[in-house]
Amino acid sequence: MKALGFGTLTALGIALTLTTTGCHPENMKTIYGRHQPVPDVPMVPGTPPPTMPTMPNTTIVDMFPLPDTVGHTNWTPHPEILQEYSVHFLYDSSAVPSADKSKITAVADYLKNNPDVAVRVEGNCDERGTEEYNRSLGERRALAGREELIRLGVASGRVDTLSYGEDKPLADGHNESAWKQNRRDDFVVLTPPGK
Repeated sequence: MKALGFGTLTALGIALTLTTTGCHPENMKTIYGRHQPVPDVPMVPGTPPPTMPTMPNTTIVDMFPLPDTVGHTNWTPHPEILQEYSVHFLYDSSAVPSADKSKITAVADYLKNNPDVAVRVEGNCDERGTEEYNRSLGERRALAGREELIRLGVASGRVDTLSYGEDKPLADGHNESAWKQNRRDDFVVLTPPGK
């Protein structure tokens, strides 16, 4: 077997070093979600720094579009106006019961007759289930009420949603009588500032 010279051994050592460390995770940088090797290039005075690839012409709004509800955070709530039209749900359900659809129709009629106000649909649950699950179920109930209002002709930008989960019971008690009252959507009228 022929012996290798010092220069050949040095070249093989450098090649082996680059092969084993060049793509090590510590030598990788994330560029737009992809890992790409970035070589350590010494900076020479007077040379411009290396440039990174640019993204196409997109804005933050393009990447994260706003929801179709405007939100009325600084509007004044009036929970008493539509208090009698609360919709009650079956256990573990977010489907609006057919018996309560007339209540949502009444809320839609009120909004059509009062075009300067908005409404917040507040989804609520009874105490059973985890806090996280009830928060999610309350949101599904609020969204179901919102969808019904939109289907009845109310502009989507006038309807906000909020889930209270189990945090806002209407009735105290640990029985079906109380739970039935707490599984509900409330409709809260919102008026603009200064009105």
